[in-house]
Amino acid sequence: MNSRRRQQLLQSVTPLLAEGEQVEAASLARVGSVSVKRRVLTTALVGALTAGTVIATVQPRPMYWALTGRRMMFFDAGTTTGRPGELLMILPRELLAAAPLRKALLGLGLQTVLTVQGQAQDLKLTFPPACKAAGRDLASRIAVAA
Repeated sequence: MNSRRRQQLLQSVTPLLAEGEQVEAASLARVGSVSVKRRVLTTALVGALTAGTVIATVQPRPMYWALTGRRMMFFDAGTTTGRPGELLMILPRELLAAAPLRKALLGLGLQTVLTVQGQAQDLKLTFPPACKAAGRDLASRIAVAA
């Protein structure tokens, strides 16, 4: 993530911080997962409707994230301007655990799964090639999932 985007993200996070709370790490990731069935159906439907002139793919939602000493915040990254959008979710840091990092996107990106204590569904984070270092930093700062 470039320095301008990082600065914009920090400007969005700063008003939400409690006294003494500081941002430890921040970057961009694709959050969630899309089933193979949904990908195939979307591609087939768009291809059929456009007589093969357009091909569409479905990907997990891009989100900016910021990790503080107390919590992890996620902001919309799908805005037309590229600036961080609305706050989408806040997770208490003490309830988070991360699975070990593994390769994603043909080995170009990294992927981890966040487990939130008390929640049935995990949160899959995929870091694009430009954000791999931030993914490693995040995984080193969060407790390892058992």
